[in-house]
Amino acid sequence: MTLLHLKKFSFQNLQINHWLIEQGQHWCLLGTTASGKSRLAGFLVSCSETKSINDQPVLPHHCLCVGFESQQEQFEAELRDDDTDFMDRIDYGHTGMELLKESGADNAAVKKIAIKFGITPLLTKGFRMLSSGETRKLLIVRALLSHPDILILDEPFDSLDPASRLHLSTFLESVKDEQNMIICVNRLNDIQPWQSHVALMHKGKMLLQGEREKILRESVIRPLFHFDSKQEIYLPPAPAQPGKFTPLLSFDRSRVRYAEIIQFQNLSWVLNPGDHTTITGPNGAGKSTLLQLISGDHPQCYNNGVTVFGYLRGSGESIWDIKKHLGIISGSLHQDYRVPGSALSVVTSGLYDSIGIYCSVSEKEKHLALQWLGIVGLEEKAAISFRQLSWGEQRLVLIARSLIKHPPLLLLDEPTLGLDDQNRFMVLACLEKIAELGVSTMLFVSHREDEHLPLFHHWLVFEPDTEALYTVRHFHS
Repeated sequence: MTLLHLKKFSFQNLQINHWLIEQGQHWCLLGTTASGKSRLAGFLVSCSETKSINDQPVLPHHCLCVGFESQQEQFEAELRDDDTDFMDRIDYGHTGMELLKESGADNAAVKKIAIKFGITPLLTKGFRMLSSGETRKLLIVRALLSHPDILILDEPFDSLDPASRLHLSTFLESVKDEQNMIICVNRLNDIQPWQSHVALMHKGKMLLQGEREKILRESVIRPLFHFDSKQEIYLPPAPAQPGKFTPLLSFDRSRVRYAEIIQFQNLSWVLNPGDHTTITGPNGAGKSTLLQLISGDHPQCYNNGVTVFGYLRGSGESIWDIKKHLGIISGSLHQDYRVPGSALSVVTSGLYDSIGIYCSVSEKEKHLALQWLGIVGLEEKAAISFRQLSWGEQRLVLIARSLIKHPPLLLLDEPTLGLDDQNRFMVLACLEKIAELGVSTMLFVSHREDEHLPLFHHWLVFEPDTEALYTVRHFHS
């Protein structure tokens, strides 16, 4: 049975000479950052009710996609439905159970698959209480409960901790004969052992497609996903620094609590300049929350024993007293950056600590922003709207935004999310160069062991204490 057949197909800069998917095949769609994978997935979802294009029976009747874009759509939907102003408590959004029941499944079916996939604790939590990895799991399960003809999973392993990645891989293998899937990845290591076929996308073209072993032997593969570590990276000069702080920040018996749930507590920790620190732990442990307490983007940062750049949070300081010394890249910033503007304006906004530009920008500042776009390989896309870029390109732009002013403190929350290996290792090489300058101190959240660079001599590890509580431990080498 033919599930999908594209022949001499072109659509919005996508070109596919031939692609045939038959029942029983398990496909991986492999591609570099901005290769067109997500654009192709979006086309298949939006046109899946159409039975033919140019008289070719090419599309499934019902196609769903779960990826960064669908997470963003759900996030924005939750913001539109936020009833906090009409309640006596914070509205954290629809619960996991409510979202899963949108698929049409009954309570019994929801609970059964939640147990199998290990997300039962998410059923009672509001969507906006969840980490990026937790929301990804929830949306995958909702899509599976809808039983589409083809389910497209776009970078499903990104943002998951190692145990969750293994669990997801095992889970998907267990349902592969019940649910037709196309899994899109941008890293060779994310191709699953049970996938029988691979299609390769690059710059909008499908270069190769066929049986897995044959495709992965092709000589074109390695250059696309390999970063030349000998390639020299030159960073623009650092602007004049507003001042030095010792320590940079401290926590004194700090905790985070949601209603009756305590995420972590009794955190006492001091960060001094040069103490580059890796932060690790399971999805939902509170790693992103910790960085938000520092940046002031979490409501519990006040009167919680948090001191940043000499300011005890809640003692009358302004948010800008803090932001001007920070560079931030995070999933929440990526979600929130919804204002109109070009890639150049987004990078430049890092100099003003704003989302969007609301004042005149000097030619010197524009030139500096262009230099950073050049470092991440996007100088030729400086004038393109940020929202028109692929998700991976947006991530690269936001990375340049976070680094542009060489701030005293860099908060890097899974910065390489959505990037192929070539861009990922390029970003890591930039961080090594930044460490050599001795100007910025980095807090780096990552689930990937190959991102634990030698420059990180300090570790914050979130370890499970009870089912709903984590203990944060500090180590240094």
